[in-house]
Amino acid sequence: QVQLVESGGGLVQAGDSLRLSCVASGGTFSTYFMGWFRQAPGKERKVVAQINQSGSSTDSADSVKGRFTISRDNTKNTVYLQMDSLKPEDTAVYYCVAAKTWAGLTTGPRSWGKGTLVTVSS
Repeated sequence: QVQLVESGGGLVQAGDSLRLSCVASGGTFSTYFMGWFRQAPGKERKVVAQINQSGSSTDSADSVKGRFTISRDNTKNTVYLQMDSLKPEDTAVYYCVAAKTWAGLTTGPRSWGKGTLVTVSS
């Protein structure tokens, strides 16, 4: 089973940018669909963005469209989430997820990282 480790979270101000990274190990990275979820305090975990194995197809939640970009580098076993124009409501723990199918990113089976905290102050 693939192991995932996120990094890049931190405290930023509204309007700032941040790039999250997720490094995968223990599996053939290029065979996995990858995604990012987030969970705000007291709320359920929700999908933010998804990407297919080659990086040719992506999707993102309406709340982040035009501000967040998911990408991947299969030579580095890494998926990224570029977050621009951050808002206080983007404050959450961000989780990396891997699955063998596109649907699996949201329904399972899937593997989770432990998350990285992003705090956006106003």
